[in-house]
Parts: sequence; C-alpha cells; structure tokens
Amino acid sequence: MFSLPIDEALPALRQALLARDEAVLEAPPGAGKTTRVPLALLDEPWLAGQTILMLEPRRLAARAAAERLASELGEKAGETVGYRIRLESKVGPNTRIEVVTEGILARRLQDDPTLDGVGLVIFDEFHVLPFAPK
Repeated sequence: MFSLPIDEALPALRQALLARDEAVLEAPPGAGKTTRVPLALLDEPWLAGQTILMLEPRRLAARAAAERLASELGEKAGETVGYRIRLESKVGPNTRIEVVTEGILARRLQDDPTLDGVGLVIFDEFHVLPFAPK
C-alpha cells in the first residue's frame, strides 16, 4: 500500500480517540481521510468489535467510498465494508464499516437513538460555514 499524507496523523488520531470520545481531523482533499481512517480504526480495542458508521453526503460518494475501502481489503462491498443509501444496500452479517448517507443516518437515529452496536461515527466531508453576526 502506498503512503498518503494522512498516514502520519493516524497515531495521533488513535491516541486522541483513546483519551476522548471525539476528535476533529482536518486535511486537504486527497490526503486519504476517507480511505485510510476507517480502516486504521477498525481494530482499535476501544471499538470492541462494534460497527463504524461513516457519513457521506451523497449516494454516489457513499457507494464509491465503500467500494474503495472494500477493495483496499481485497473484498467486495457488502463484506467487511458495506453501504446503505436510498433504495440500495450492500451489507452483510460481517459488515463492520457502513458508509451511509444523511437520510439513512437520520432514519437509523429515529429507530435507535443510542445507535446500539455502533462504536464510532465518522462525519466525512463535514463543511463548516463561517458565522457572520448581524
């Protein structure tokens, strides 16, 4: 596997998540956030075998991210890595990383507000708008 800029930040991210229940990771596009972070955290002891949910804002991005993550493991989407988007789902009994869209996450939160079985939620492509008071 070739090196990406995000790789050097992964040990600090692991430490931050071990110490706290949250972390913000900022890196430029193409640094490897989407493809490296979920896989790097999959076997962390604090995750204790629970699922990782990764939020992608668009259906095409969710499907593509899941397929790329699965290919990094030498698998097809629906095995260790799967996705759920409107009208389409590729997850299986061994899926540990689910890439979902906002609507799917909202529906899941309505059905199960505690997200039972989920150990980590990753908000990928999170955009912050500047606040301008009037």
